Amino acid sequence: MTVARYFDEMSYGPAPEGDTEARQWLARHKGEFGHFINGAFVASESGKTFDTYEPATGALLAKIALGGREDVSSAVAAARKAQGAWAKLPGHARARHLYALARMIQRHARLIAVVEAMDNGKPIRETRDIDVPLAARHFYHHAGWAQLQETEFADQVPVGVVGQVIPWNFPFLMLAWKVAPALALGNTVILKPAEFTPLTALLFAELAAAAGLPPGVLNVVTGEGETGALIVEHDDIDKIAFTGSTEVGRLIREKTAGTGKSLTLELGGKSPFIIFDDADIDGAVEGVVDAIWFNQGQVCCAGSRLLVQEGIAPLFHERLTRRMGTLRVGHPLDKAIDMAAIVAPVQLRRIESLVAQGVTEGASLHQPKIELPKGGSFYPPTLLTNVQPTSIVATEEIFGPVAVSMTFRTPEEAIQLANHSRYGLAASVWSETIGLALHVAAKLAAGVVWVNATNLFDAAAGFGGKRESGFGREGGREGVYEYLKPKAWIGRKLRAAPAEPAVKAAAGDFSMPALDRTTKLFIGGKQARPDGNYSRPVLSSKGKVIGEVGEGNRKDIRNAVVAAQAASAWSSATTHNRAQILYYIAENLSGRAAEFADRIGAMTGASAAGATAEVDAAIARLFTYGAWADKYDGVVHQPPLRGVALAMPEPQGVVGVICPPEAPLLGFISLVAPLIAVGNRVVAVPSEQHPLAVTDFYSVLETSDVPAGVINIVTGSAVELAKTLAAHNDVDALWAFGSPELSTLVEKLSVGNLKRTFVDYGKAIDWMDRTAAEGPAFLRRAVDVKNIWIPYGE
Repeated sequence: MTVARYFDEMSYGPAPEGDTEARQWLARHKGEFGHFINGAFVASESGKTFDTYEPATGALLAKIALGGREDVSSAVAAARKAQGAWAKLPGHARARHLYALARMIQRHARLIAVVEAMDNGKPIRETRDIDVPLAARHFYHHAGWAQLQETEFADQVPVGVVGQVIPWNFPFLMLAWKVAPALALGNTVILKPAEFTPLTALLFAELAAAAGLPPGVLNVVTGEGETGALIVEHDDIDKIAFTGSTEVGRLIREKTAGTGKSLTLELGGKSPFIIFDDADIDGAVEGVVDAIWFNQGQVCCAGSRLLVQEGIAPLFHERLTRRMGTLRVGHPLDKAIDMAAIVAPVQLRRIESLVAQGVTEGASLHQPKIELPKGGSFYPPTLLTNVQPTSIVATEEIFGPVAVSMTFRTPEEAIQLANHSRYGLAASVWSETIGLALHVAAKLAAGVVWVNATNLFDAAAGFGGKRESGFGREGGREGVYEYLKPKAWIGRKLRAAPAEPAVKAAAGDFSMPALDRTTKLFIGGKQARPDGNYSRPVLSSKGKVIGEVGEGNRKDIRNAVVAAQAASAWSSATTHNRAQILYYIAENLSGRAAEFADRIGAMTGASAAGATAEVDAAIARLFTYGAWADKYDGVVHQPPLRGVALAMPEPQGVVGVICPPEAPLLGFISLVAPLIAVGNRVVAVPSEQHPLAVTDFYSVLETSDVPAGVINIVTGSAVELAKTLAAHNDVDALWAFGSPELSTLVEKLSVGNLKRTFVDYGKAIDWMDRTAAEGPAFLRRAVDVKNIWIPYGE
């Protein structure tokens, strides 16, 4: 072939990356690796191993220790022993350790990139230019948080010992996302890499020890799913951080229910990629290449659902299929290829099966005629058009290089189609009209939205999902809080079981009887009789019946949730408007303070001074959240690109609240006020023993301009109503304060739609203590942070 012909064809020859150093590293370990525990490699107690293979060739790479119960316990013991000393280090000392880890990654960047490409099957260009530099960025960024911890997070303490389970699609980057913040804030780690891709985690542990990281601070236990389960179930682990499938995430939520473990879940996705008719079509085509064929589509936030405005769909699909024909699939260590190998044969078979099913359901298949390497697990770039929104390929995460395309006509239809998913991880919006793009971005149910871009990440910008894509954030300030807990909540004691006085029989006489006032539920801004038409007595501290409330049931909760959903305009109301209404509620409550104090005293037996103090604190708390309503703002991140990322706190939607048995008015206000301040709508269950303060309170709401459906009140059994709220798929979050059994129940039953939960595990909060019972600790749990990335410039 002549030079002239090369210029005519513009074809690429192979450009292989050398793997000599990586092979030598494997050889130094004789192709066999133990766990990394307490600063050293150790064999499994059982002596069992498993094999890891090279996806591009199917060749054996190494034998890996198979972790069992004894190995996990050894790692946890080492982490626990090290945690106290590590947390007590000055923030500056931990910052220097993280800085050393970042520098170590940069010094060994090429070795890490090659090992990652060999073990995972992704192109060396991606590991070299994206994964490894971004991993170093995470350690640099979190070294800064360690330095600032003592001033920026003075009211927080480390969670403790953290178990982290990471996936195979970004093995080294996921390690950095999780390990860097955990170590920076004073926690110690037991990391379990995926069984398909354990090598870079073991390489990192070896290099971290050489960089001076103290023994026990970072431990790596390798194994299969059973090893991860042992970490999740271990009693001496304080937090689990998991990235992986939604199915496994559900199991973890269920296994950790009631244990008190903090939990972060970053799960699956089926992210929409929306192209409007005024978009730069060629730019959007390149965006699709990055969205779905990057890392062979093995990306949780891959833009796999193309939504194309109807007028440009034929032209867009024509250009996209032409661009597909230019993509090169080859060996991961070839620097001139676009796509490499699928991680394992089992994943390849899943992709093939789902695509075949999609075609059976009516989709049109487009695959370029390109040559795939012989041997290994390879799949061509694939486009499915004429896909129906209910098709399996439109609803299920394929986790492969397969884009599915649908059309829409109007922006509202695009939003509806985009949100027609049980997932909510990420989205891309392509339009040259920035107002339209931001309008759509604000309405998408996703934790991250990219405008005229896709797959942008930075350590300063949080990443995480909604719905069945999980909860919690990684990166940014919001990700830091996932590895901290409020200092004011340390040392809380289990609350005593509520006293149940014996009912005293009332003796009749010939005096004028009091008029009976039937206390109803409060749903959709109106008083409503309970569906079952049953009531329950409310007793004074001395056993006297002082009133009755309705016995709410499943249908009452359903009606309350429907009313809350109908009040969605509250979420888009101005922050000033929400603040004014909270102040107005406080004003009207203040005018009836003596009446409410008398009611609290009659129910609870509190002294006049104590009851008055509770009402005064409730009024002050309403003022606090009125003040916060227009001040709990987002921030503008400046990532290392030409653009910004807007971190916007968003209401979670419909939130159930089970109020604590104590402090019947103040407990209710302390939980409901932060939720409505940031735009949520609430279905609240008052104190089961002392509900009358809250049923009296709805008359305050009726005179305070609170829109119908924003606050709904259903009285009755805390446990029975919590069951219904936890299992309800249209309830987005649930806060429950009461017994340990209630917390366990709520966390376990929330797995259906993986709603966010906030529970107290039966440990009492002093509701009069402002440091423990109000402020940002509650507001953070009332919102999800959406990061909207907006590049600018030509």
